[in-house]
Order: sequence, then structure tokens, then C-alpha cells
Amino acid sequence: MRTNPDTTYVRPAGKPDIFYQKQEKSNKLKDLFIQYGWPLGILMLLLGGAGISFIVVSKGSSIGLLLIAVMIAIPTVLAVIAIPEFGVIVLLIMAYFIMFLLRLIKGYPLGTIMDSLVYLLFAGFFLKQKYEKNWKIFKGPISMIILIWFSYNILQVGNPWAGSRVAWLYTVRSVGIFTLTYFIFVYNIRRIEFIRIIFTVWMCVSMFAALYATKQEYFGFFDFEQEELNDPLVMLLLFINGQWRKFSIFSDPVAFSYNMVASTLFCFARVIGPYKRNTRIGYGLMGAFFISAMLYSGTRGAYVLIPAALALYLAMNISKSTLLYGSIGAVFFLALINVPTSNVTLYRFQSAFKPSDDASFNVRKMNQKRIQPYILKHPLGGGLGGSGASGVKYAPGTEIAGFPPDSGYVRVAVEMGSIGLILFCTMMFIVLKEGIKNYFLIQDPELKNYCLAMVLVVFAINFGNYPQEALVQFPTSIYIYLYIALINVTRRLDLEKRGITNEPAKKVLMLRQ
Repeated sequence: MRTNPDTTYVRPAGKPDIFYQKQEKSNKLKDLFIQYGWPLGILMLLLGGAGISFIVVSKGSSIGLLLIAVMIAIPTVLAVIAIPEFGVIVLLIMAYFIMFLLRLIKGYPLGTIMDSLVYLLFAGFFLKQKYEKNWKIFKGPISMIILIWFSYNILQVGNPWAGSRVAWLYTVRSVGIFTLTYFIFVYNIRRIEFIRIIFTVWMCVSMFAALYATKQEYFGFFDFEQEELNDPLVMLLLFINGQWRKFSIFSDPVAFSYNMVASTLFCFARVIGPYKRNTRIGYGLMGAFFISAMLYSGTRGAYVLIPAALALYLAMNISKSTLLYGSIGAVFFLALINVPTSNVTLYRFQSAFKPSDDASFNVRKMNQKRIQPYILKHPLGGGLGGSGASGVKYAPGTEIAGFPPDSGYVRVAVEMGSIGLILFCTMMFIVLKEGIKNYFLIQDPELKNYCLAMVLVVFAINFGNYPQEALVQFPTSIYIYLYIALINVTRRLDLEKRGITNEPAKKVLMLRQ
């Protein structure tokens, strides 16, 4: 039947409009998957599973596990390079679990995983910069001082007083190379949505760590953990007053407790932030749980950090209400540290605020007094990795080999000299100064709250870096540069949200504000 082209087509009632219905755009990849994906995919899985099973039976389970690891590693490596946001999340998760994996799986060089992830992220960064060529986001005082600090770490290889170049190579990875992750975070965190994802991941792994410590407190340790605790030296450090200090999934109780402090301060910032009531209640409960888990660590240095950070918050937000709540909190706090108690955990908490009564604190003061002449005579220090256990291993016989720094600042002074200590303190001062300034300049309530949280966390960790070595262990050695990067990123995103992207306009705005 022929139709007249001049006649308008009228769709019969109840029939689909096959001529005028919008057709979906053809997707060749989707069509190919639908046509061949399922049978082909199932066949490949069956063949792969049969092949791995045959290899495991004939060659042993180690080869099979290696093949599975390779199958997972190859796409992961490609994804980390090609999708930087994915790589950042993997890095942050692995920073939390790497020490747990090292304790669980012995005999494998798992410590190189973190190095490899950082190098892969740098590879992706330089590949992307080849086409984007955007270096403006790295401008600013924080970026400049971090580059100076990194350069000083590298130049330490030529330190004339260093007892070993091998010690430098062993140590520069944690105190030097990881410093550059700041630029990875600054470059790849470009959306507030991604910041929310990062914080969600952080709270999830923190909750796991707190739950794991609670398990250790009430149900004891696993066998692979108990093997380490049977060491007399470890027992001397961790078995105090008839109780084991808990370390959760971290290397030691100090690393665990300091990370619980950081998570608690973030929860505090959320509680006072511009969020719904249920959200604030939820974060308040999480923060309380993190504090209780922190107490299981028995780390007195960590107990001081939350009050110190809250004091900074009060100083940054002086008002009648904050003074009132601060006064109430101070009275409660004074009562808590002075109330008589027979509880071992509470007594250890109280002793943190009476350092003159603490024998270990007095020993540290004596050690610091003893090493002062050496620091004054060696402005470049005794070389990275020259003190403590690494000094005994790589630079035996030197004056600082075996010296226990027991403090991040003291270690910097001993190994990198007075020049290094001045540089380090300057870096942290600039970070906090920029953070406080950004907090008052940022207008977006959510970004302002995130900036406040990062300032409080960085301040607390640096405060705790005096009684303990806070920055050398995972995950803090990675996360500290995430916190610092977010101080800058929140300000940048706030300016972009307000449509201010060019440098002259930024400068004018900052002068007006």
C-alpha cells in the first residue's frame, strides 16, 4: 500500500507511535556487552578459576595467592594512575591498615605498598600536568615552606656529621618523600563532594580502629598479636599497672591514640557546624566513642591534646556563649583530673596533667638536657636516622646512636640540628597561621567548618609532637599532609564558589577582608 507523502500521519488510537517515538542513541560497547558479555564473561571466569585451581594444586597455595595478587594489582595500578581520586582514597585506606597487614602477614615486603602508591600518584600527576599545565594552585606560603623543608631533607645526604648515608636513605622516605603528598592532595581535591567522600572514608576506618581496640580491651588479642607481646621489651613498654596498652590496627598505642584524637576533633567540629540536628548528634556519639577507645591506649600524651585544641577553638571564637561553655567545661575538667579514683585508666589519665609526678617524663627531661650540648655543636644535626634504633642499626658507634628522642621536636633537633628545628617550627607556624586566616576569610559555612576542623587537628598533632613522635608512623605521616592540604583547598573552593578565579581579584578581595 502506497501512502501520500503530503498526508499527515495520524497515530491510530491505542497503538504505539513507532514513527515519532524518540530512539535511544546506539551504544556499541553496551550492545557488544549485551550480545557477548555474559556468556563470554562466565566462560573466562570459569577458565580462570580452573587455571588458578590447577596451579594451586600443582605448585602450592603461595603461587596461587601471587597470581590473584597480580590480577588485582594490575587494574589497581592503572586505576590509581588514571583516576587520581580513586588513588587518593586507596592511599588513605592503606595508610590506616598497612601496619595491621604487616603484623598479620609476615615475610612479605608489604611496606613498599605505601611507597608504590605515592609514586603512582606522582606518575599520574605528571602525566596530567603534561596536558593541563596548571601550577597556580601550588602558589602560596604553605607550598613554599613545604618545598624548603623537603629540600633540606634531601640536602641532609651531604651532612658532614652524619654517621651513615644508609640511615638517611631509610629515613628520608617517611620524613621527606611523604611530605610531597601535600601537593598530590592539593592538586587532586577539586570538589567539595570529594572532600565529603574523604571524610566519610576517614570516619569509617577510624570507627573500625576504635571497634578493634574495644575488642582488644574486652576480648583480648589475636594469636598473631600475642606473639609480639611475648617479647620482654614490648611487654615492658605496653604492660603497665597490670593492664595492656591497646594499639588497635596501628604500630603502637601512640599512633592509635593520636589518630583517635584527630577523629574526635573532627567530630567536635561537625557537632558545632551548620548541620542537621541528627547529624550533629551522630557525630557527637562517634566522638565520645573515639575518646573512650583512646583511653584504652594508655597514652598520657594524647589526653592533653583535646583540651589544648578546644582552648585554641575558644581563642578563635571568643563570645559570651563560648566563654560560658568553656568555663563549665573547665570546671568539669578540673574536677575530673583531681577526683580520687582507684580506676587504673582514669588514674593514668589524671597523671598526664601532673607531669612532675611522672617518672618517665622526668627521665625524658634528663635525656633532653644531656643532648643539648650536642645540638648546639652540630647545627646540621647528626644526620637523618642517626638516633634511636635506626642509629644503632645503621650508624653504630656515633654519639647519638641509640639516643631515645621520645619527641618529634627533639628528634628533628638531634638529627637535623638547630637549623632543621627552626625550619620545621616555621613550617608548622605558617600552616597554622594560614589555617586560622582562611577560617575567618571563608564564607561558605561547610567549607569554613572543614577548615576549622583541620586547624584544630593540625594544632593538636603538633602539640602532641613534643611528648611523643607524632608524625613518623602511619597513618599520621600521610594524613598530616592531607589536613594541611585541606586548609588550602577549602579556601580555594570557597573563592571558586564565589566566582573569583583570577589572581588579581583574589588579592584585592583578601585586602578588603
